[in-house]
Amino acid sequence: QVQLVQTGGGSVQAGGSLRLSCQAFGRAPNSDLMGWFRQAPGREREFVATSTAFATNIYYSDSVKGRFTLSRDNTKATIDLEMDNLKPEDTAVYYCAAGWSPLNYKDRTYYNYWGQGTQVTVSS
Repeated sequence: QVQLVQTGGGSVQAGGSLRLSCQAFGRAPNSDLMGWFRQAPGREREFVATSTAFATNIYYSDSVKGRFTLSRDNTKATIDLEMDNLKPEDTAVYYCAAGWSPLNYKDRTYYNYWGQGTQVTVSS
């Protein structure tokens, strides 16, 4: 069993920055995938960014590429998401996730464990 605990998030004006952190507890802290999804009201949960084991590959959605940076520290079983130049459309609940299928890194159904969710609100 893996438990993911999230910290960070909050409210910021457009153009500002926020940081999210996620720590994994339990089995397999070096899971093949650890990453972030987000869900805005009335919308499906969507892929944001993910890291393969040992951060060999880090993938971003087109909407956040160049603005968000994911980092992974397997010694601490943590991943962080630095979010810069935030836009109102980034407003959502952000979820940390862990999975074991690198070929399906964008598909939320291939992530087995989820954090509790953290609200990020960006005002214009």
